[in-house]
Amino acid sequence: MQGKRKKRIVGKIIWGPRKGHLKENGTAPGWMSQPSVYHALIVIFLEFFAWGLLTSPMIMVLNETFPNHTLLLNGLITGVKGMLSFLSAPLIGALSDVWGRKTFLLLTVSFTCAPIPLMKISPMWYFAMISISGIFSVTFSVVFAYVADVTTEEDRGQAYGLVSATFAASLVTSPALGSYLEQAYSENLVVWLATAVALLDIFFILVAVPESLPEKLRPASWGSQISWDKADPFGALKKIGQDQLILLLCVAVFLSYLPEAGEYSCFFVYLRLRMGFSAETVASFIALVGVLSVIAQTLILTVLMKYLGHKGAIMFGLVFEIIQLACYGFGSQDWIMWVAGCMAAMSSVTYPAISAFASSHSSADQQGVAQGIITGIRGLCNGFGPAMFGFIFYLFQVDLKDPPPTNATAVNSEESLIPGPPFAFGTILVIMALLVAIFVPESPHSSVGKGSSRHASSTVETFNQESDYFLSSRGSHRSIENEPLINESEQEV
Repeated sequence: MQGKRKKRIVGKIIWGPRKGHLKENGTAPGWMSQPSVYHALIVIFLEFFAWGLLTSPMIMVLNETFPNHTLLLNGLITGVKGMLSFLSAPLIGALSDVWGRKTFLLLTVSFTCAPIPLMKISPMWYFAMISISGIFSVTFSVVFAYVADVTTEEDRGQAYGLVSATFAASLVTSPALGSYLEQAYSENLVVWLATAVALLDIFFILVAVPESLPEKLRPASWGSQISWDKADPFGALKKIGQDQLILLLCVAVFLSYLPEAGEYSCFFVYLRLRMGFSAETVASFIALVGVLSVIAQTLILTVLMKYLGHKGAIMFGLVFEIIQLACYGFGSQDWIMWVAGCMAAMSSVTYPAISAFASSHSSADQQGVAQGIITGIRGLCNGFGPAMFGFIFYLFQVDLKDPPPTNATAVNSEESLIPGPPFAFGTILVIMALLVAIFVPESPHSSVGKGSSRHASSTVETFNQESDYFLSSRGSHRSIENEPLINESEQEV
């Protein structure tokens, strides 16, 4: 009986929402009117498919616009975008808990894709807009909150894996398609095709994506539903220390995603301009990593979550991330790069596992805040990671100004003990993240440290008091400085 019930729940995650959700939102049966995981998957796929088309043109535009110190300036541009994401992610996550997910899906996708048409119109404005768009480039935060609204706790890890796998799937064919169209026709065609896909994504959100947040989980009073304590990113960093489990997860995210953010900002350029990969080879490389990532974030993640749990899945991903960064850092042959790509695909289970862990630990009406914190930490890494990688490349005088011949590249790489210095440094950081993950409890509902039982009880009590405060239009004006940011009690949506 339990097995049949489990199967039905998984089916509802894939095909639609729970029955209770329909009653809460008053929606009628029908795919277009019911919020489901599919809506989130389509939004993510279209957004990153548009950016995937620009992989090859963006490398060339970057090298032509900044011929000197290409990776250093690339790191600074991406770093500014990441810092702005870090500053805005908690506010957007908290606002989505009040005003709903659809509005902020539209806002984040629109701003993230805004720079695309500027690539050929004005490259300098294109890179400037990439930096500025970081204010709203937190689509994953809102998408994960959307998914949390329509899934049960036990299957949320699988649903997050589907979202991450869809991101990887969007990169399976788009870089190769963009490279083919660029060679067969022109860069302009690729840019305008990417623009059309981005507009399609925005239109889909406007027309087809229903709201997922039930009305009963939104504060009844609109006068004091958002406080600066929840929207301040630095205040959030201070408050996570009150919840030791969230603190451990955030430290693990920072140490593991810092090198990953730096890697993602430059390794396409690194393979093309340092290792001598052709545009077609880079596209094939991305396609392989994308296919393996889809497998890892669906089948493998499901098995890991079932038999090893959240913690086991997190540590599995960190181990493979260590291996792939070591391959990039110390490898000098093409086949080592391909092995590193396979390891990177396996390591992609880390973030959905961490997001599912944090979601299970937080209460039903705090999903946006929970994912906003995790996305904020990633935004901080998106700021420091690319800048760190660019600076280390510059420090070790790794010149990516011009694409060298393939043979010369192999010789130069072999003459260096560490061909990729920032990747080697990233290996050390992820080892530290793995050590931190060891102290994460097995269950998301477990408390950490001494006096944890008292802390859990006081957290539940504080949550109930704050719920009464939000639901009453005449709530007291007491201070919320000691209010835990993430509640340890779990409520059913």
